[in-house]
Amino acid sequence: MTTSRDAAGKPARPRSPHILTLVIATASSALAMNVFLPSLPSIARDLDTDYAVVQLMVSIYLFATAGLQLFIGPASDRLGRRPVLLACLAIFVASSLLAVFVQTIETLLVLRFFQAFAAGGMVISRAVVRDTVDSDEAASRIGYITMGMALVPMIAPAFGGVLDEYYGWRATFILTLVYGVVAVLVVWLDLNETNQSPTRSIGAQFRVYPELVGSRRFWSYTLTAAFTAGAFFAFLGGGPYVASAMLGIGPSAYGFYFVLVSIGYMAGNYMTARFSTRIGRNTLMIAGNVAATAGGFIGVALFALGFDHPVSLFLPTGLVGIGNGMSLPTAYAGIVSVRPKLAGSASGLGGAIQMGGGALLSILAGALLSPTSGPYPLFAVMIASSSLAICATLYGMRIERIAGPSGGSGGRSSP
Repeated sequence: MTTSRDAAGKPARPRSPHILTLVIATASSALAMNVFLPSLPSIARDLDTDYAVVQLMVSIYLFATAGLQLFIGPASDRLGRRPVLLACLAIFVASSLLAVFVQTIETLLVLRFFQAFAAGGMVISRAVVRDTVDSDEAASRIGYITMGMALVPMIAPAFGGVLDEYYGWRATFILTLVYGVVAVLVVWLDLNETNQSPTRSIGAQFRVYPELVGSRRFWSYTLTAAFTAGAFFAFLGGGPYVASAMLGIGPSAYGFYFVLVSIGYMAGNYMTARFSTRIGRNTLMIAGNVAATAGGFIGVALFALGFDHPVSLFLPTGLVGIGNGMSLPTAYAGIVSVRPKLAGSASGLGGAIQMGGGALLSILAGALLSPTSGPYPLFAVMIASSSLAICATLYGMRIERIAGPSGGSGGRSSP
């Protein structure tokens, strides 16, 4: 295959799809994760099961997302970004359709696994960015993508809560079905193939995982992303219980209060997109997780002072959202830039570790909460996770002091 070259004689990068295309593809996973959260109590009542069992809809989705990314990334490196993304979205559409008619919680949990194929949007969009722009621009572009994507989790719980109250919880899966069809059409029409150097086999891609695992930079970025997102996933696991059982708010109210979290996430994304090239990755990641840690402590203080109000739960979590918005795009850009030729595999492996850790923290937060515990275990998990993210970033900064900064263009390997 002949590689086209630019005016300077360097290999030309492929055409980048419209940023809205990447936003829509990426947001499919966020929609499937968030839209049904206000309906968890309703699903438990309708399917005659315990809340703890229904909460597995969150955990299974996160674990499935983690595992699937291990395969989606290498598959896109071998088979191409476009066909793999379209296949993932098609499975997402089919499972959403079947979920509308489900009659048992066991079947619904199985379909939640297949809905997790929406993770292809996250993995492949990051790889497409790395295919089409250099490392210095990747954090900014990913920041804009996630800022636009944040609109979906901002409005999804609110829509989900309203749909639940007026039409029942199954209507939320109709929403994911319609969104998935739109995503397939948009990707089909706009996403050209950006992987100009496909690998020889998928097995070869799995054999490069040790190369990534042996990179200290990869671990610093991946652990930063995992613990940063872990604070938010802990809220997804325990927040609905605190809101319904301790604060007594219904599905639609939960959805509207959740907007505070999404606004925070969007604000953090904007700061990343606007300032990442000026102040650097490490500063953004540290600042973001300091904000998230502060949010957890503020939540503890508000409830300890007797302010038992939804704002005491959602406003501090909004600070966690700001922290996620500042730290995650930057960490993602670092993950796919450690070995640029392995961008898909790096995105998949890094995302798998992040989502797997998030699933564990989601389960932990839910398990620690009880009618007598108050919201404090939830905030404790969020504080601990954000603090560990700071430690991971500091570890990466130490590597840079010892080994020097990694090559922005990916021209050489980094430790």
